[in-house]
Amino acid sequence: MKGTIAQVRSYDRSVQLLFANQFTINLGFYMLMPYLAQHLSGSLGLAGWLVGLVLGVRNFSQQGMFLIGGTLADRFGYKPLIVAGCVLRTVGFATLGLVDSVAALIAASAATGFAGALFNPAVRAYLAADAGERRVEAFALFNVFYQAGILLGPLVGMLLTGVDFRVTCLVSAAIFGLLSVVQIRALPARRGDDPAGDGAGGRESVLAQWRGVIANRAFLLFSTAMIGSYVLSFQVYLALPLEVRRLGGGGEFGTVAVALLFAASGLTTILCQTRVTAWCKEHLEPGRALAWGLLIMGAAFIPLLAATAVPVPDDGIGRWLLAAVPPMLAALMLALGTMIAYPFEMDTIVRLSGDRLVATHYGLYNTICGIGITLGNLLTGAALDAARAAGMSALPWLALLGLGLACSASLYGLHRTGRLTRPAPEPQPATA
Repeated sequence: MKGTIAQVRSYDRSVQLLFANQFTINLGFYMLMPYLAQHLSGSLGLAGWLVGLVLGVRNFSQQGMFLIGGTLADRFGYKPLIVAGCVLRTVGFATLGLVDSVAALIAASAATGFAGALFNPAVRAYLAADAGERRVEAFALFNVFYQAGILLGPLVGMLLTGVDFRVTCLVSAAIFGLLSVVQIRALPARRGDDPAGDGAGGRESVLAQWRGVIANRAFLLFSTAMIGSYVLSFQVYLALPLEVRRLGGGGEFGTVAVALLFAASGLTTILCQTRVTAWCKEHLEPGRALAWGLLIMGAAFIPLLAATAVPVPDDGIGRWLLAAVPPMLAALMLALGTMIAYPFEMDTIVRLSGDRLVATHYGLYNTICGIGITLGNLLTGAALDAARAAGMSALPWLALLGLGLACSASLYGLHRTGRLTRPAPEPQPATA
């Protein structure tokens, strides 16, 4: 831990502030969002489809608007978009706690999602710019703060929601409000080396910029291959908890086991991320690190696959061990694979952009992966249902293992052909 603190202090003040910002953003977000569905269905008495609509609007407004947020960050600078996103989330979270009409709840949910689309690409582009040649190490530290916020947020939210969910909303809004003030006062203005221009003092249209990004074939291939990493890592929230509860029941054991699942994943990242990244940077090329990361994430489902060959005990400690141990091993391996891949993933996006329109590239990347997560989770859910109906419990784990192997092979192929190190081609001047 002392080594991590020393690393943080070795960066410029702006980078340190971005680390603290990301921790605070995730703290405020995750202290509220895990309890929103219960508030909507319980306290407000909304129908299930309305709860799904409110939550779905937030996800759609974030995933669908990442490209807009990244483009605005490249055009107007990173700081205004970071501040605007935090201010908008302040308003959105406060509104979620103060209103009960469906229209207002949908508007507030959309605002919180759009807020994420504004500041996420800007934060990553800012960090990449100010970290310079130390981008990989900076993104490793960024992930430590990111995971710390995810780990602490639900615990704080649980305590506040025990008083009143509205208190949770208002405290979360206050956190984002304070963060907005701190960033206005302390975060230096920053924009990319080629701030939405054509390098010759002019200014490209947004459509021209988007055409240039979409024409970057290596970037699109990389983005598509990396979808698997997000689908696989998301199973900590989907397939693994469902498996724990399927075997261990939905009572106190299931609740505790799922909580330990999340805690083990987050704590492993917080404690090990910087050391894993240092080892990988010393021993592996970036493309190989990415391929190994995806391979380990796919292999994370082997313990669950092996467990399907074991007869399920009717009750007792044997059933509890079968319900808890394979998912825990899977969660730890997913955390390890993510620790290996994530810093190099963020760095590769910058390299493939050619240091031009970096936030726009991050925005499109997030959109592509967001769409992939949605489709991947739908297919995973379908595989889980089919496995139960057909008595083929190995089916979802085989599918996820295959996804990891396929994405790892794709990344290795991109690495071998040099496509992960080639910057985007220079844009061609427009002709009359």
